[in-house]
Amino acid sequence: MAKANLNLIEAIRKAAQKIKNSKHYQWGHMGSCNCGHLAQEITKLSKSQIHEYAMRKYGDWTEQCMDYCPTSRYPMDLVISTMLDAGLDIDDLKNLERLSDREVLKTFPIEERNLRHNVKQDVVKYMMAWAKLLEEQLIQHISLPSVQIKDGVTG
Repeated sequence: MAKANLNLIEAIRKAAQKIKNSKHYQWGHMGSCNCGHLAQEITKLSKSQIHEYAMRKYGDWTEQCMDYCPTSRYPMDLVISTMLDAGLDIDDLKNLERLSDREVLKTFPIEERNLRHNVKQDVVKYMMAWAKLLEEQLIQHISLPSVQIKDGVTG
């Protein structure tokens, strides 16, 4: 799973909010789908740029991730590299496209785990749960320094 960090959590939440409010969510469009919206937030590229880069190769996000080569210099591989540099891994992208990460799905009651990958309400629900899960992981790794109290005075 992704390396939890504040920038990634914020990007996931912003992408989810944009999907929720967008009239342009389109699962079949590489720049307007689940991964496409997150790619927009992380790379600052437009949906059109992401889609155009993706069309230089074949396949959806899952296939592009399976064929990813960090040294290819294909624009889509550069997009994926930027997303990986943000803390994601290849499985995160595949799982986001299909709403299939088991750890994220476990956060929902059993009767709510059958999410549809191309229904924007389900995508938003999944992304918000994913961001919360990453936030909880990040909080677990934060340690505060010890404070010693002497004679009732913090020091």
